[in-house]
Formats: sequence, structure tokens, C-alpha cells
Amino acid sequence: MKNLVLTLSIILAAMLFGGCRGPKLATADAQMKRGEYYDASKTYRKIYNNLKRDDRSTRGEVAYKMGEAHRMLSQYARASAAYQNAIRYGYPEMDAQLYLAQTLHADGKYAQAIRAYEEYLMQVPGSPEAQSGLEGARLALNLKEHPTRYTVRNAKTFNSRRADFAPMFNDETLYFTTTNEKVKGTQRSEITGMKKSDIWMVKKNEQGQWMRPEPVEGELNSEMDEGIVSFSPDGNTMYLTKARRAPNYNTGVEIFTSQRSDAQWSAPVKFDITGDTISSFGHPAVSPSGEFLYFTSDMPGNGGKDIWRINLKERAGSLENLGDDINTSGNEEFPYMLTDSIMIFASDGHPGLGGLDMFRAELQADGHWTVSNMGTPLNSQGDDFGITYDRSADHPTGYFSSNRGDARGYDHLYSFELPDLQIVLNGWITDLEEEPIPGAIVRIVGTDGSNQRTAAGGDGSYSFKLNRGVSYAMMAGARGFLNARQEFTTDTAEADAEYGIDFMLASLSQPNIVENIFYDFDKATLRPESQKALDELAELLRDNPNITIEMTSHTDRKGSEEYNIDLSHRRAKSVVDYLIEAGISADRLQYQGYGKTKPKTVTKRVARLYPQFKEGDVLTEEFILALPEEADREAADQINRRTEFNVLSVDYRIR
Repeated sequence: MKNLVLTLSIILAAMLFGGCRGPKLATADAQMKRGEYYDASKTYRKIYNNLKRDDRSTRGEVAYKMGEAHRMLSQYARASAAYQNAIRYGYPEMDAQLYLAQTLHADGKYAQAIRAYEEYLMQVPGSPEAQSGLEGARLALNLKEHPTRYTVRNAKTFNSRRADFAPMFNDETLYFTTTNEKVKGTQRSEITGMKKSDIWMVKKNEQGQWMRPEPVEGELNSEMDEGIVSFSPDGNTMYLTKARRAPNYNTGVEIFTSQRSDAQWSAPVKFDITGDTISSFGHPAVSPSGEFLYFTSDMPGNGGKDIWRINLKERAGSLENLGDDINTSGNEEFPYMLTDSIMIFASDGHPGLGGLDMFRAELQADGHWTVSNMGTPLNSQGDDFGITYDRSADHPTGYFSSNRGDARGYDHLYSFELPDLQIVLNGWITDLEEEPIPGAIVRIVGTDGSNQRTAAGGDGSYSFKLNRGVSYAMMAGARGFLNARQEFTTDTAEADAEYGIDFMLASLSQPNIVENIFYDFDKATLRPESQKALDELAELLRDNPNITIEMTSHTDRKGSEEYNIDLSHRRAKSVVDYLIEAGISADRLQYQGYGKTKPKTVTKRVARLYPQFKEGDVLTEEFILALPEEADREAADQINRRTEFNVLSVDYRIR
């Protein structure tokens, strides 16, 4: 009797060891020491999941080591989550707090990283690593909060050694104002000290490349200053600024018009706005509809130079100051009408980066304008003004003028571009063994009305271009596999983004392992951490409403065959009961427990995860007992303990 009790105790201990303890901590530590960080992270995760919640000390230690493994793999989101758990369970080493801060930082969670660094510095004042990290996180946060996607380049092809400014498109020809040494006049400007400005233009050749700038043909340019132009919607009338210089008048500017005949422009004719002969009128801008002419004047208004407009179709009594929304006590100049309700102008009165900044103003339904600084790099500490857009382009692009970086204060032309947002979704379609499924079809439908379809490449990869702030529903499928569905929403931030969504398709003909289903020891009770996997299985059945399945459960070699059959049968039934509770019809579900009668055959995926085994090995009891290492025997038992489902039919309720 005593020997019988001892024998039963040994068997029970073996069962407890095999069914509960799982991978040994020493095994994971050895993997880390060998630099096998991927394997170590998996082993630590298994150990962590098997530990009781009240074992706080061990859970803290394992969580910390798991964080180290993920950090070595540059898996910063996972690492930071593990460090947070280590701290939560009272892990005593302060390095956990520093590594938490660093991995949050590396994961782009700048605000959280700042708090973590600050907490670390409270415990370890003066830490150079933490101080450097804190400074970097604050800078990164600031840059993130004020993003810009514009690209700006010096338009060297157009610029001379003097001032070149105020570009303006007329169809595909770019006009601009220049004071280069080849302008028509010989006298120096009383205002700038440079030669008096002319209007030049530049065209593209047959290959679409810009040619060399040249003077505008006709009678347009003279000994006086001409420049800062705008065009009527048909492109045949030019509105331009021309200097006024006479003995009895202060130096000022006035608006003139010129007419195009073929490639020639006529001599300018003064455009009378009012009978005011004292004030200046310049910087004309015609609205795209041709209804209004916007311009700059120093007539009495808000102070300095203001932006005004006049109705070109009914000029009498239509003169209008744009008011306090636009005009300040400073100078508002160089208006440009992007649309009839969107104006871009330059100002040194609105808050900006220094000098003239460019601002975008949008006309609201109530008649008010909303004004916003266009930010860097369009704006700089210098003067930035005189913008024009290429209306033939499919995204914002054009030219503006600035004296940034020029110690002489000369203006130069700069190109700008707001590239299309590159929002890309990439992913892989594989089977549950992580083998690619070439030719698998992915469909994606967005709330913006988009509907795209593509086939996976030979390596199982696929890609889509998306829009920001859109919710998408995706479905992937392939012959011989079940469909899989996912949903996600792209960020609303105006920034490039890359998303990754992978699909793992279940087979119609092979057993499909359901990962992360856990039971209480020696029971069929499902543990709470199984819920995610079970809910995903229920969703899979909803996405494939015409299939029926058999849930199967398998045990390791330990214990009697009768015991294992009964236990696995009850466990499979527990899964089916959960699915029924989740709304899956009972007549679509069967269950069966196979105990240890169907040992696992090692697949490519299993061989990758457990390189001590090779593809095709059958993990029978005889095979396992022949393994020389206890760790390998334990791993084989772990592989054999599994929950699977098989597809029984694909025509459920199909008539």
C-alpha cells in the first residue's frame, strides 16, 4: 500500500509538472545568454502566462526579462508593456524605469516617455542618459505637434544675382519680377538701389523642362519699375504694378493693365480705382472667377498697408477693405486668390516667424475670414511672400519668393510642393503554418466609397494605397482556405503613414490549431486569457457562415489513455459551449477529444520555433522518451497539448 501511494504521488507530480509549470526559467535565461532573443521572448511569455497572479516577485522578474528580450529585438511596444508589468509587480531594479522611458521614446510615445524619464530622474538625479533622453523626447514632441509636409527648394534655374520675386502662373508660363542686370532700364531704382524691375517669363520645352528665363515680349517693360502681376481668367489681360515717379508726387505704385495679342503684350494702361492720387495701389490679384480684383494699398484703413478689393464687373461703389480678420496695424500685402474663397497673403502684423509670413485665409458663410499661418518651411525668419500655384498639377505645388538666408536682403524664387500623402497598407497572407498563399485575393472597402482588390504575390505579400481618416473593412480569401476579415481606421494626421495587416487563413482540408486557449489544470474550465482567441474563432465562423467544424482537443503523453480521452473530450466541449454562447448555431459545431492518440507531426512552422525537431517528426511517446534532454521532452509535450478544429462541410444551409 505504501509503495502504491508513493507511485501515485510520483505520477501526480509528473502530471503537475507537465501540465502547469511549462517552460523553465533557466531555459529562457540560457536562450537570452546565447542571444536567442526571439526564442527567449516566447519562452518568457509562456512562463509569465503560467504564473499565478499572487506570485508577484516571479512575475516581476519574468516581465523584466521579457522586456529585455523584446528590447534586443527592437520590439519597443512590447518591451515597454513588459517593463510596465515589471514595475507594477514591484521589480526592484531602477533600470526597469529607465528602459521603460527609452522604449516608450523609441516607440514614438513622447508624452509618456517624458513622464517616465522624469520619474526616473526623481530616483536617480543627474543621470546623463535620462537627461539626454528627456531633452530628445521634448524636442520630438514639439516637432510632432507642429508638422509640415511642404518641401521647399531654391529655384536656381530662375534666380539671378539680384532680386527675383512675385512669381505668377498664366497657364503653363511662369511670369515673375526681376532686377537682374539684363533688364530694359539703365537707371537704378530709388527704392532698392538695384536696376529697376522688369517682368520676365519662363516656358517649358517639349520635354516639360523649364527653359531659360527671358523678357516678356512687347511694349510692357520700360525704364520704370514693372512687376507683381496677375491675369484675367482667360489669360489675355495682365494686371501689373508700375512705379509712379514724378517731381510733384511721392514715390508710389499704381495698377496698370496690358493686353496680349499673340505673344506680344501691349503698353500698360493705368487702371483707375479711385480719384485718390496720393495713396499707392499695387500687388493686384484677380479672383479665379474674374469677379474681384484684390490689391494692396496704404489708403487709410487698419494701419500700414491693407488688402482691399473691387468688383471688376460693377466697379462703382464696390471698393471694400477686407477688415480686421485680414488687416492689422502692420502690413498685409501680396494677395493671391487660390479660389474665390481662399486667399493667401503676406503679413508682418499677424503672429509669425519673423518678417513677412504667408497666411491662408478662408472666407466663411457669415462673411468672416479665418486666418492661419502656413508654417515652416514655407515661412522663415526672413520675408516670405508672393506665392503662385500650378493649377494644372494634381497636388499643391508652385513657387513663391523669399529673402531667407540672403545677407543682402535680395529676394529669390523658391519652389514648393505638398506631396500626396503616402498612406500605404502592406501585409502578408499565409496559412496557419505561416507559409505564403500566392494569389490569395484581398478586398478592401472604405467609408470614402473606395473599393479595391488585389492578389497576393508569390511571397504572399500585398499592398494598397489608402486615404487618411477613413475606416476600412477587409476580406482575404483563397481557394482551399476560409475567408478572414479585419477592420481598421487610418489616422487623421496629415502625415505619411504605413500600416501593416497580415492575414492567416485557416485550411479547409487540414487541422487548424487555435493558439492561446488555456484551461485550468486537470480541468476543462476555460481560463479568462482564452477569451480573445475564442472570440476570434467565433468571428471566423461568422465570416464563413456556410461551414461546419469539429473542435478537437489533444493532450500530452502523460496519464492514462482513458483519463486523457475524457479530459480532452470535456475541453473540446467547453470550446463548443463558448461558441454557442457567442451566437454560433449548435448544428454547425461538433467536438471530439483525442487525448494522446494523435501526436503532432512537426510542420515547417513548428520546426522553426523548435529547431531541435525537424519537419516530419511525429511526436509519439516513443520518440519523446528517446530524446536525451529533459527540456526537449518538455517542449514536445507542449507541442502535443493543443486545441484544433477541422472543417467538416462548406455547404451549411446552402440551397
